[in-house]
Order: sequence, then structure tokens, then C-alpha cells
Amino acid sequence: MDVLLQIKRLVLRGWIRFTEKARDEMEADGLTAGDVIESIANAQAIAKTLRSRSRAKRHTSEKLYVIKSFSYNGTLIYTKGAIVRQAEQEVFYVFVSAKIATLGE
Repeated sequence: MDVLLQIKRLVLRGWIRFTEKARDEMEADGLTAGDVIESIANAQAIAKTLRSRSRAKRHTSEKLYVIKSFSYNGTLIYTKGAIVRQAEQEVFYVFVSAKIATLGE
């Protein structure tokens, strides 16, 4: 299955979590969870796929997906997140970053 489609389904079903860092970034930029969800729903592609470098992760092969897309009000939003699994089943999409996109990101 297409990864972007998987992410959209998880997000639109409400199977999401925001890290404290993502919540702080959203608050600093005046973004709501709804704004972030809208940008994912509007996304046309995944901008970049990264491997997690966090030592706290259980699996070193965890992939982080960077998505840049517009909310319904036209704000370009940068998100980075991972699909978290338990027992080989998708559980939720975790946003580790969610903020207004800037040049160079």
C-alpha cells in the first residue's frame, strides 16, 4: 500500500499522537491539530523519508516521513512523523514535528 495513503487514513481516522515537541511548535506558530490534519489530507506526496536517529527508539530502522502541504486556509505546514506499529499492526501516526514551513526546509 502507498505510504502516503496509509498516513492519510491513520490521520483522518484520528489515530494520531503529537509529541510534546510537535505541540510546542504548533503553539508557537498558532497552528491547531485541525490545521495539521488538513495539510496531511491535502498532501500530494511525501517530501522526504528519513531513518530515525533517536537512541530511544525500539527499532533503529524506524522511518520518519516529511510532508509539506497546505491547510485549507493556505498555510504551508511542515510535518515529520512515523507510523507506529504494535504486533505488526498499524496503531497510529505520531507527529514529531508540526510547524509552518520555512524556506530551506
